[in-house]
Amino acid sequence: MTRTHLKTIAVITSHDQPKLSKGQQAFNKLIKQIEKKRVQLADWETAIPLYQQKYTSELLPLVVNLMDMQVKFLHSLDQACDHTEMKKSERGMIASLIVELAGKLLASRDDKELKAVYNKHSNSDYDKKEAANIRGMKSMMEDVLGVDLGDDLDTSSPEDLLKRVEAQMEEEWAKNNAERQAWKELQPKRKKSAKQLAKEAQQQAEEQQVSQSIREVYRKLVSALHPDREPDIQERKRKTTLMQRVNDAYEKRNLLQLLKLQLELEHIDQATVNNISEDRLKHYNKILKEQLAELEQEIFHVEGGFMAQFGISPFDRMSPGTIMRGLATEIVGVQHTIHDLKKDVIAFEDIKKVKVWLKKVQREAAKMDDYGDCPF
Repeated sequence: MTRTHLKTIAVITSHDQPKLSKGQQAFNKLIKQIEKKRVQLADWETAIPLYQQKYTSELLPLVVNLMDMQVKFLHSLDQACDHTEMKKSERGMIASLIVELAGKLLASRDDKELKAVYNKHSNSDYDKKEAANIRGMKSMMEDVLGVDLGDDLDTSSPEDLLKRVEAQMEEEWAKNNAERQAWKELQPKRKKSAKQLAKEAQQQAEEQQVSQSIREVYRKLVSALHPDREPDIQERKRKTTLMQRVNDAYEKRNLLQLLKLQLELEHIDQATVNNISEDRLKHYNKILKEQLAELEQEIFHVEGGFMAQFGISPFDRMSPGTIMRGLATEIVGVQHTIHDLKKDVIAFEDIKKVKVWLKKVQREAAKMDDYGDCPF
């Protein structure tokens, strides 16, 4: 989105009108809100490509490097577990740590050697366990959703299960929607009451008046700018560009942009804005409310799409101004984790250092009553 610097539209007080009406106050407030949302949307559209570039070029390679170091770390633990100086309790602790971390890693990568380490310390088969989990999820979803996902499901792929569920739900939705529509068409059409007809007529009249209000602004601009009527070549080019902006604003029912173009081209002045009638303000405010709602919806989709794409929790508070700082912090955190893992892998060549590390982990686990926050 290109951010243009145009004159501000607002009704202002004067000696003749020291106090603004409710309609004028609402007009000013809506314009401020729209401008704020436009800046916010423009900031998102600028920030997301920069974030994506840094994420791809800097963070993703580090994440791959981190996973590689975690695998090396696991193999170091596996070797330490087989050492003759290890006590039974220490072996049990190492096994628990290996199973937890290996399970997380296997959820992101398919690694035969890693599966072998997992199977060794969990006394189970990772592939069979995952297949059983998927079969369990399939059975649960069939019961809860009332659908048949078929017997040809790939039990090694959670993604296949989710795609199958999504396809089935869409099929069921389309079928139910078609049935509802068919049933509705068979029902005798009820005559609308006089009150309903009057309300609909009023709504149509108001919508026509709103459309007429924005059409009048558009026509005035077109009349003044039409490039075919301009003999000067340079001025015709300028008017052609302006006409493109006018047409684009009109197609989007962007009243604020049309008013700004009027002000920019000096087709209206502050006195004209101040003297917009209350009836016209009512129509303008309705259009501005629609613009504001559309902008809010667009921002909602942009933010939601961004957070879904990069695996950010929807409960995290994000803004275009903070996402790069958050990414930089995450990059530094991953770098530090890789550095610490490298030191641990080297240190674990000495079984005594492994024992010291285990005691440290055990103390932390006692505090957290959970191995989930182990220093991996």
